[in-house]
Parts: sequence; C-alpha cells; structure tokens
Amino acid sequence: MKILEKLSIKLSLTKAEITLISFLLGFLVLGGILKNIRSVEEIDLLVKKAETARYREAEVDSLIRLAAVEQSSTKEDVLQDVEAQRDDASFEKKAEHRSSGKKVFNGTISFNTASSQQLQKIPGIGPVMAERLVTFRKEKGGKVTQYQDFLQVKGIGKKKLESLKKYFILE
Repeated sequence: MKILEKLSIKLSLTKAEITLISFLLGFLVLGGILKNIRSVEEIDLLVKKAETARYREAEVDSLIRLAAVEQSSTKEDVLQDVEAQRDDASFEKKAEHRSSGKKVFNGTISFNTASSQQLQKIPGIGPVMAERLVTFRKEKGGKVTQYQDFLQVKGIGKKKLESLKKYFILE
C-alpha cells in the first residue's frame, strides 16, 4: 500500500480514486488484448477460406486435365487391345501375364494428372500406394515438381524412387 499512498500524494487523489482508476486501466488493457485475439482469429478464418477456394480451383483444373488424360489413355488402351487381338501370339502372352499377376507396363505417365487406376498399372504400385500418391499430390496443391519430394510418401525409399522415375513425367 505504500505505492498507492505515494501515488495519491503526488496526484492529489484519494486511495479509492487511485484504486478505481487502476481497475479501469486494467479493464482497458484486457479489452485491447481480447480485441486483438478476435482479430487474429478472424484473419485465420479468412486465410482458411482463401486456401479452400484456391484448392477448389486447382481441383477443377486437375479434374479437367485428368479427364483429358483419361480419354487419351482409353484410346491408347483400345488401340492396344485391337492390335493384341490381331496378333494371336501377343494375345496369348497378354493372357499369360494376366494369369501370373505380374504387371507389364512400358511407357510413362504424367504424375500430376494420373488417376489412381493409371498409377496402379506401374509395377510396384498397388491400390494403397496409388491412393497415397494421389493424396500426396493433393497436399502439394495438385502439382509435384521434383522427384525428391516422393521420399515424403510412406513406402517410397531411394530404390523405389529410382524405379518410379522411369515411369513418371513431372510437368
């Protein structure tokens, strides 16, 4: 209380007045802090809405690209099937590969536009790994630019990355 007594003498106020002023200043500081916290929360909410809108636009773009790739890959699959049926020997080899369960894939796929089904055609990628890769691509905003980023996906190490590089094109 010595501080209040000294302050009351210097300001020529009573102890009750100084106590009241102290409470009012305390409430003023508390109100400023609460207002600042609310502002930060509102900013976070606006940032989340902006990110959601951005991902929706990226999702639409990726769906359009995916549809285009799906259409071209379907045409390629049909052409391959027609060629395989013309040549009986190649048709029998294809049937043997299907029965043995081994995947035979020659070529490359654009990773940034590939569907889960297309990824499963690559040797060493099953349904679970394909879903992990699609989820990883979505987390990266729909586009992966470096092969080293694939090391972040569970189940992909350096050896697997080297084999996947043969099949993936990063645009």
